[in-house]
Amino acid sequence: MNILALDLGTSSVRGLVLDADARPLPGALSRRKVSLVVRDDGTGTLDGPGYLACLAQCLDELAAGGHLRDVSLVATSAQWHSVVPIGTDGAPLGPVLTWLDTRPEAPAGAVGPADPEDFHGRTGTWWHRCYWSIRLPWLRGHTGGRIARFAGLAEYVLGELLDAAPMSISQASGTGLLDLRTLDWDAEACALANSRADELPELATTGWRGRLRPAYARRWPQLADAPWAGPVGDGGASNVGSGCVRPDRVAVTVGTSAAVRLMQRVPAGQAMPPLPAELWRYRVDHEHVVTGAAYSSGGNLFAWADRELRLPGGDELQAALARVPYRGGLPVNVRFGGDRPPGRAPAGSGVLGGLSFDTTAVEILAGLMRGLCDLVAADLAVLESSVDSPVEVVLGGGAMAASAWWRTAFAAALAPRPVWYGRNPEVGASGAALVALGRVGDASRLAAIVRTDEPGSPSQ
Repeated sequence: MNILALDLGTSSVRGLVLDADARPLPGALSRRKVSLVVRDDGTGTLDGPGYLACLAQCLDELAAGGHLRDVSLVATSAQWHSVVPIGTDGAPLGPVLTWLDTRPEAPAGAVGPADPEDFHGRTGTWWHRCYWSIRLPWLRGHTGGRIARFAGLAEYVLGELLDAAPMSISQASGTGLLDLRTLDWDAEACALANSRADELPELATTGWRGRLRPAYARRWPQLADAPWAGPVGDGGASNVGSGCVRPDRVAVTVGTSAAVRLMQRVPAGQAMPPLPAELWRYRVDHEHVVTGAAYSSGGNLFAWADRELRLPGGDELQAALARVPYRGGLPVNVRFGGDRPPGRAPAGSGVLGGLSFDTTAVEILAGLMRGLCDLVAADLAVLESSVDSPVEVVLGGGAMAASAWWRTAFAAALAPRPVWYGRNPEVGASGAALVALGRVGDASRLAAIVRTDEPGSPSQ
């Protein structure tokens, strides 16, 4: 059978068809860039109806190419933390807040959890602007019209397409309102969010499946009988797609943003492993958790540099980078988009230092790339301290696929750990498919992992 995998990203939405082992089929890919609104005040939003239209265009293109004929399952990888207010008529009352939006702040006089350490252990999160505990009260004060309920981007999009769209446990864990052990909304977190249960999405049960609404089943008849699995948070899906499903193998994924994550099997109801104070923890599904750190910068660093610094293109850029050492270089702070939790630095906190009249655009780019490598290396050491065995690292994501220099810079920064490279650029889609198939245990065998192969790589 084939699997249709949807990737609901921040800079693009993609649809691709995979084989029964969750490997992308040649040519069966459709992608649309989406309009992410980013401003200096910390705005980071998407237009919900426009996003849905882009997804529909991807499905139209795949259908026209004959790629949907043998699809027997639909799986979805979706960004964590997004939220959109929904009115009484079911329509969005404003744009979708993405993880990139740093504007939400707690109401004046509000106090956080009674026991922050216990709250962190239960929910895997903090009382932070990235999570619904602060986002929902902020949206109430910044939204015109009466809010009937809240949804994430995935629930909004799938709610338009399917007969029902409850929130998966994986997506719910990204809100910061879920008790990771009981898999129910956490009472204290919901109180901080000032939200009743009927304002929050219904939680999906184990093995939930949805179906297309009749109008969309007529539009894409090849999918009329295909079941849709609950969405997997993009970070968890990327770990699975990278083959990083054991505590001794850590995923470093760089797409638009970046993250370092370790996955463990912790079934519902089981006590959580210790959680370092600097790290978050979310659910992949009812059986697994993922622990790690995330960064607002990743491939968007290259996109910014390419736009503003007039970089050379193609082979000329690669040749220029090859002359720049993988270590050392310019002192930089790559928090252009502010901090991801638990940090609180606002957007616009990036710094470039050590510039001279001899500094080239390529050296600035290399400094930005190395700056992210250094952040990941520091958090990897914390993550590694939470498990009993040494770890190896798998690099993955679109930005890693695009830059051999960046892969080798990561290998240098993470040495002496073994560093591998996942050649599949669609690790999120592949991972979501394996979760939907109930084949997480097969991920290590199916991932297309090779040793980093650049000359001088310390992982060779």
